[in-house]
Amino acid sequence: MSSFNDELHAMTLSEDGSYTAYSKEYDEHYHSTKDGALNESLLKHIIPAFEHVQERDEVSILDICYGLGFNTLATILYYQEHAPQTKVRIYSPELDASLVKSLTNFSYPKAFEPLREIINAISETGVYEDDKLYIEVFLGDAREYVKKFKGTFDIVYQDAFSPSTNPILWTKEYFSDIKKAIKTDGILTTYSIALKTRLALHENGFHVYLNKGENFRNASLASLFELVDYEEVDMQHKISCNSDVKALSDDDLGVDYR
Repeated sequence: MSSFNDELHAMTLSEDGSYTAYSKEYDEHYHSTKDGALNESLLKHIIPAFEHVQERDEVSILDICYGLGFNTLATILYYQEHAPQTKVRIYSPELDASLVKSLTNFSYPKAFEPLREIINAISETGVYEDDKLYIEVFLGDAREYVKKFKGTFDIVYQDAFSPSTNPILWTKEYFSDIKKAIKTDGILTTYSIALKTRLALHENGFHVYLNKGENFRNASLASLFELVDYEEVDMQHKISCNSDVKALSDDDLGVDYR
């Protein structure tokens, strides 16, 4: 365990028994320690997204950001069990190259042990491929990376550090690029229920939904078309009750990704 810990990261046990890590740079854990690292990936991202695309022969996923790799790895296991015929392509930007390199030493859940070859390949080269799976981890700026794609993704896991610590990946301009990258019948998942996040999605034409259930705190789903079986957030009511709250913007942050 100690071989993973360094001056920027510290392994932390979460409540479902799986380890996450604490980022000293962002002053945040990579997952909710209360919900649990593996539990959060499955219940806030993998399962609700899978329910939307499970009939498709091929699925392309944008995983923002790779981090400890839980969303990508849990996706692989879940599809192997529930839709082994589906071809899965996962694209994931990650700014912290040293973190990705160090993941060969991370204490993953035992369920991930069959994926050791994949974990090692990603840590060493950033790419893994076989007849059913393609994974690409891009080491660099997620904002620039997302601009490469047009109508590509069935699923977007919006799982960056929080808007308060990493606002650049939660602005209305960022979600404009996500809108261009996602398919018109795609789905976005995120742990964030912040009104600023939902406003940024809403202003880009996304419908916003509440993702709630047992054993995890509320999260959000978003899509460019209406979903069934989910409670849609009444954004007009939210706006009327919170007229002082605005979506994050690149201008406010002093950045320009045009």
